[in-house]
Amino acid sequence: MSTTNGSRKPNIFTIDEREVDIRAGETIFRAARRLGIKLPHLCYLPKPGYRPDGNCRVCMVEIEGERVLAASCIRTPTPDMKVKTQTDRAKTARRMVVELLLTDQPPKDVAHDPQSEFWQTADRQKVTASRFPRRAAPAPDRSHPAMAVNLDACIQCNLCVRACREVQVNDVIGMAGRGYGEKIVFDFDDPMGDSTCVACGECVQACPTGALMPATLVDAANVRTQFPDREVHSVCPYCGVGCQLTYHIKDDKLLYVSGRNGPANENRLCVKGRFGFDYVSHPHRLMQPLIRKDGVAKHAHDTVDPANPWTHFRPASWDEALDRAAAGLKTIRDRDGSRALAGFGSAKASNEEAYLFQKLVRAGFGTNNVDHCTRLCHASSVAALLETIGSAAVTATFNECKNSDVIIVIGANPTENHPVAATFFKQAAKRGAQLIVMDPRGQALKRHATHMLQFKPGADVAMLNGILNVIVTEGLYDRQYVEAQTSNFKAFAEHIKEFTPEEMAPICGIEADTLRAVARSYARAKSAIVFWGMGVSQHVHGTDNARCLIALALICGQIGRPGTGLHPLRGQNNVQGASDAGLIPMFFPDYRSVENADIRASVEKAWGTTLDPKRGLTVVEIMKAVHAGVIKGMYVLGENPAMSDPDLNHAREALAHLEHLVVQDIFLTETAAYADVILPASAWPEKDGTVTNTNRQVQMGRAALPLPGEAKLDWWITQEIARRIGLAWNYRHPSEIYAEMASLMPALDNISWDRIEKESAVTYPSDAPDKPGHDVVFGDRFPTQDGRGKIVPAKILPPDERPDAEFPFVLTTGRQLEHWHTGAMTRRASTLDALEPGAVANLSRGTIAKLGIEAGGMVRVTTRRGTIELIARQDDAIPDGVVFIPFAFAEAAANLLTNPALDPFGKIPEFKYCAAKVEPVDDAARVAAE
Repeated sequence: MSTTNGSRKPNIFTIDEREVDIRAGETIFRAARRLGIKLPHLCYLPKPGYRPDGNCRVCMVEIEGERVLAASCIRTPTPDMKVKTQTDRAKTARRMVVELLLTDQPPKDVAHDPQSEFWQTADRQKVTASRFPRRAAPAPDRSHPAMAVNLDACIQCNLCVRACREVQVNDVIGMAGRGYGEKIVFDFDDPMGDSTCVACGECVQACPTGALMPATLVDAANVRTQFPDREVHSVCPYCGVGCQLTYHIKDDKLLYVSGRNGPANENRLCVKGRFGFDYVSHPHRLMQPLIRKDGVAKHAHDTVDPANPWTHFRPASWDEALDRAAAGLKTIRDRDGSRALAGFGSAKASNEEAYLFQKLVRAGFGTNNVDHCTRLCHASSVAALLETIGSAAVTATFNECKNSDVIIVIGANPTENHPVAATFFKQAAKRGAQLIVMDPRGQALKRHATHMLQFKPGADVAMLNGILNVIVTEGLYDRQYVEAQTSNFKAFAEHIKEFTPEEMAPICGIEADTLRAVARSYARAKSAIVFWGMGVSQHVHGTDNARCLIALALICGQIGRPGTGLHPLRGQNNVQGASDAGLIPMFFPDYRSVENADIRASVEKAWGTTLDPKRGLTVVEIMKAVHAGVIKGMYVLGENPAMSDPDLNHAREALAHLEHLVVQDIFLTETAAYADVILPASAWPEKDGTVTNTNRQVQMGRAALPLPGEAKLDWWITQEIARRIGLAWNYRHPSEIYAEMASLMPALDNISWDRIEKESAVTYPSDAPDKPGHDVVFGDRFPTQDGRGKIVPAKILPPDERPDAEFPFVLTTGRQLEHWHTGAMTRRASTLDALEPGAVANLSRGTIAKLGIEAGGMVRVTTRRGTIELIARQDDAIPDGVVFIPFAFAEAAANLLTNPALDPFGKIPEFKYCAAKVEPVDDAARVAAE
């Protein structure tokens, strides 16, 4: 092998006499794939995150001059190496491996998955039977609601171990025993259903034999009976991570879901994204329009059984329902003025639906009274980001943690709320990055953290100011970056002097030495990134909390480079996109102020109508305006304020007080119970549309299932209402809505519908139609008037409501791994509800002992706004004196208790802190009362 001048080619080897260039770290297996040579594989999964293991030996090849065959998945080539894949020796060895593995398998006609990679490999190798003695089969394990375990099909390839320990980093699956007795185990050889498994299903997706299967795919004999007839690629409708996935469908019914290699998830899913989709076929689905029966009044504490809506509603045709819905809204607008109407859109809607909804409210209702759940999650983060760096989106994707030396996670519980993002954080910690977790509650990430700062609830600013003080007073800040890229540092440095770690330690509960150590680690890092969640934002001082984090990044120059940045982990699947599209009361699409005359004129020209020059009301302000008799009619699309708003008694009284309420949803939610007209909408797997995740990645969702009954697409319903109140709309497809929306949003320049359709995901901003978007932004300047990031100081402000003698506990609320937001979808997903079937109050071991109860007993939690009863769950991550309650359970709605006090800048309620009383329930008295 030589070049024209006779010299050797230094980086060339051959496979089956074909020359191949040697690439760093690439194995023979991967190089063969580049040539179109597909070697068999069982213990290796050639997908992101999976390393080759070389233990099954089914990929063996012959290398000239070597005595033994080589496993191609782990062997790297050397110059002049000659590899042969099709020799008799190599093929015979591969067949023998398959025959040996076949020995203990159930026969193919009763195999757990006859279409598994193993059986396909056996067919390709023409191996149908084994000559070797069979061992006794392990008993099946059906203890888990989501997954079936049948280790008689296990070949001990270790793919499930790597899936669990290295990809998802959950460390549940391992190997136990030796030699003939070696086997896969969960924790300490527990049944899967009793183990610490979080049901991400990565092991199921990786398993090549059917030893691990979705429980819904096998019958009582653990034999697979259902196989898809088509696949549709889409994106998950739950959290803001935006995992790409594939629906596997048969006869227009969803069989199962698998992860797809999207930029945010690299094939990974969590329990919701993999097992949480049968809500679409739940018996509670709305199948036809409903109109409130004549004479049935609305009452704040009234309930409607979703399985029997006929007590309050009657069926109607689409024409009657749309006419009634639009007429009620139009009457109020024409009689009382535009500001007597309001609309709540949804972060579960697509970008196109969100854009169309806010356009209807602004151009049709004539008001900016439009909002959605961003007001209840990251509104304070957005306020601080716009104030300081001029952009409401993240400065770097969460995947950038792969380039970080230091990672801060504060006020977030990613392993439960953003599980797939958490896998990247855990992987970064395993490779050596410092992971610093800050939260009043303990969490699973603590096990991977170099520092766990479990500070006192509500003391965020004190802790962060203590850290900032160290960086400034010790001169650890990036002087060059501060001088060139920021403003207001001098005033900030003067302000921060008084917040010494010694002064802040008793306030926040973190020792001064720990604050100093964390400050030095972050400031000295080559690349550091900050992630935060609603534990930062859902406070009356939420904007101040975010200001501190932004100041931390700005003074250390930790923005605009790989592995650096600011990233508020967005909650809902499209809360970023819905906000971008203008579904907020103070901004048109792309965060352009409704009060700016020039901006408003440009939108008026595009829409052909005059628009309200005054910013609208936010979610909680709208409810107050209903009580005040100012707002009399509402249109609610996909939102459930009767569960998600704070102080639910107040919110439900407002909904009952409305003269006219139109609700568009897939279920008869708690909010729909107060409706005058209910319009049956489309679930996410039933429609086309784009969504934008927390990473600024615009992704394509594709219709996979037919609409049930008379349900309609959401954009179609909104357009029909618009036509009936005087707007001449004629959109024919979401792509037309997207094109109009993008024309008003410079952020979407170079990102067409066709491009998203082709690529499935495009990150904004993008410099050209053929160039990828920027994962990291603001390397040169910020989108502020002077191009600089503004450092804004924050003072220590207490929570609105502190514990006292009557209410001595701190109540904090949030989500669970299995349930999403108000539970409308997840509590109707059979597997998710089986995993977490009822409302619980998480309490510390000490609190449970002090109350004189046992875990599993009933407790009563009371605040100044309401009372609920629910099961006490012992949770050692909860500090004494704190009670944590998830808010997905209508039977014990946590938001009956929460405080509606608002952050003055973001207008977000203080969901994370209020004073509460916790007491045991006298079972005898409760039974007697019932």
